[in-house]
Parts: sequence; C-alpha cells; structure tokens
Amino acid sequence: MRIGVVAASSVANPAVVAPVSALAAIAYPEIDLVFHPSAFAEAGHFAGTDAVRAAAFVEYANDPSMDAVWFVRGGYGSNRILADALPRLNDAARAKTYLGYSDAGFLLGALYARRIGHPTHGPMASDIGRKGGDETVARSLGWMARRDRSALEPGLAGHPSAAFNLSILSALIGSPYLPDLTDHVLIVEEVSEAMYAIDRMLFTMANATQLRGIAGVRLGAVTAVRPNEPDWGETLDQMMERWCRDMHVPYLGRAEVGHTQANRVVPFGVA
Repeated sequence: MRIGVVAASSVANPAVVAPVSALAAIAYPEIDLVFHPSAFAEAGHFAGTDAVRAAAFVEYANDPSMDAVWFVRGGYGSNRILADALPRLNDAARAKTYLGYSDAGFLLGALYARRIGHPTHGPMASDIGRKGGDETVARSLGWMARRDRSALEPGLAGHPSAAFNLSILSALIGSPYLPDLTDHVLIVEEVSEAMYAIDRMLFTMANATQLRGIAGVRLGAVTAVRPNEPDWGETLDQMMERWCRDMHVPYLGRAEVGHTQANRVVPFGVA
C-alpha cells in the first residue's frame, strides 16, 4: 500500500519523517510511505506557496499508484488551495482515503461535499511528536492499511458521522465547501481558545441553516483553553446542552477526538 504524505497547511517539521517511517516499517510493513518533495517547503507561515501546496495535493490525489493521502500537519492554510485543487481532481482521486484533522478539515469537508474519496478524521504524521505518539499515529496507519476498527472513535455506533475542529467548522459555514450533514452526528473539538470564543463559534453552529437536519452533536477534547476574565461560570457540557437546545438536536455527550494523544479515527459517513 502506498500512502502519499503532503503538506496542505502550515510549515511542517522534517524531523517527523524518520520516526514515522520507522513505525510504519516495523508495524505496517505493507505500507510504503511517500513524502512529497514539497512536504517541508517554507513560504512564510505556509508549507510552500498556495500553488505549491495545491499542486502537491493534486499530484498525489490523482496518482493511481497512491492508495491514500495523509496530511503531515494542520495549522492554517488548506482552505486557500480549495478553489485551485478541487476542480483538477480525476477519477483516481475518487478512490482514495484522505486522512487528517484540524486545518485539514477544510479539505476533508470539501471532498465529502463533492463525494470524492473517503475523507477521514484522524491523527497526522506530526502527531508522532506527542507523548505516546507512536500509539496515536498507529491508529491512522492501522485504519488506512487494514481498516483496523480498534482505531475508530468508540462512540460511532454505526451512525453517519463527521468530525471537525470547531474553528474550521465555523469558517466552513456559509461556504460552498461545507458538506450536507443531514442525519449525521456532528463531532466538534477545539484547542487554544477562550470559553467566550468557543461559545461564539457554537452560536454560529447552532444558527447555521446548512446544518439543519443533523442527528445530534458530540464534543471531543477542548484543550489549552485560554483564561477567561472573569471566570466563565459555565461548564463545556452545559454550554453544549444550551446550544443544542437552540439547535433542536440532542447533545450526545463526549467523543475521543481532538488535539490530544487520545485522538481517534472518524471516517466521514458510516465507518
């Protein structure tokens, strides 16, 4: 199995190549990891210019010898290549798994909206740097190579689902790149935001006409929460319950996704 690794967002660290490649060679010998030559390019904030990142993504997505496209890291920037990259995808691109999370959610959502391939939320190559990163990254490798169900978020229960970072979801709302999530369970997670900012993004979610018809909402990890002055005075679960009431959908509790070592795999649709 050939998995193409590309950078669609922020500058990535080339130090991930050796440990990720070693893990794949030992635990998943059937995998051939192929890092795109531009995966560690630099153009200011970004892993190469928008044109370079779009070209790399399209090249590997359209390559019939590649079985999957794996994003090396998130950050910011994959939204800037959507208009350029998506119209250039061919039939080979429609057969692939695309796996990442965080900023990669822009591409996953846009691909799912167009029914291109198998968009999947899951750990990226850069997660090898986390404490216990081998275990984290192995979930994605195991899913891509063997459809290892132990990698899946345990609460999926056969329901169509989709997982997004809340900031990315908020940015997708109102755009042509947000997929139709009717009858899906929507899973959201967040990192490095204050409670007021999380509440504001949930307002956007709860009032989005594009999200009418979802089956419910689950909350993944919310980490590195910035201080709120004064104290917010409400828990995350209370916040979720309040906005889900406004949305007229059930709040279905917690999920094991997010910017943590425990991040798990969520295929868009039914696993």
